[in-house]
Amino acid sequence: MRIIALSALRTFWEKHPHAELPLRGWYAEASRANWKTPADIKAAYRNASFTASNRVIFNIKVNDYWLVVAVRYARGMMFVRFVGTHRSYDRIDATNI
Repeated sequence: MRIIALSALRTFWEKHPHAELPLRGWYAEASRANWKTPADIKAAYRNASFTASNRVIFNIKVNDYWLVVAVRYARGMMFVRFVGTHRSYDRIDATNI
């Protein structure tokens, strides 16, 4: 998958250093993946959640951080829409971000 925007992840882990390794790990795995359907993602990430508008929510570092991406399966692309702490995630609507 092509991930748009690594810079959003980098900006976040610079403020939250404990998130760097898990986010880099997610990025490396997602970049190598060829996910064509939500089931493909679910096979790799059992805890991934799916919402409307092709949004996928990844639980990073056991509920410490959340990552929301918009997926374009046919194009093989993921757009980082949100990365944040559990508290900041509670204040967003993942389907509209």
